[in-house]
Amino acid sequence: MSWNDSIKFCNILNKQELLPISYDSNGNLLDENGKITTDVTKVKGFRLPTEAEWEYAARGGSKSLNYKFSGSNEINDVSWYNENSSQTNIVGKKKANELGLYDMSGNVYEWCNDLYSDNFYSKSEIKNPYNYSDGTQRVLRGGSWNFHKGLSTVFSRIKNKPDYKLYDTGLRLVRSAI
Repeated sequence: MSWNDSIKFCNILNKQELLPISYDSNGNLLDENGKITTDVTKVKGFRLPTEAEWEYAARGGSKSLNYKFSGSNEINDVSWYNENSSQTNIVGKKKANELGLYDMSGNVYEWCNDLYSDNFYSKSEIKNPYNYSDGTQRVLRGGSWNFHKGLSTVFSRIKNKPDYKLYDTGLRLVRSAI
């Protein structure tokens, strides 16, 4: 899936669930009244996580044990990567992380809502940063079965164009608390 496919999927799911759509045709986030917003808490439907939300979840949130990979320091416990897989795998075959989330390390790269910037975090807010204006490419997190284990760490990040799609990219949905 491309980032563009992912946001279209979010809107389709929101319509099916009778929720407000989350994105306009330009990829901007929308609040429950259909107005553009940069405050993710105002988005009531399903959406892609911010990069900060993704990393917080991958690290195990408030239950974090500071693992290198999502749920373990032993990659084979929690991740599909190029040394133990040659395809996308069914979610949940590996150990979950501290929050009970599966496959946040490896299997497929997951799109985040943020634009990619090498230095955004050096100048951003400390709490819940969200890059909606600096860059042209989108963030992918988590690594995949098609790449080496170093890209499956909870802190590794890559970028690609919003229309990029390959057999090892996917998504993880979030929804703000109501």
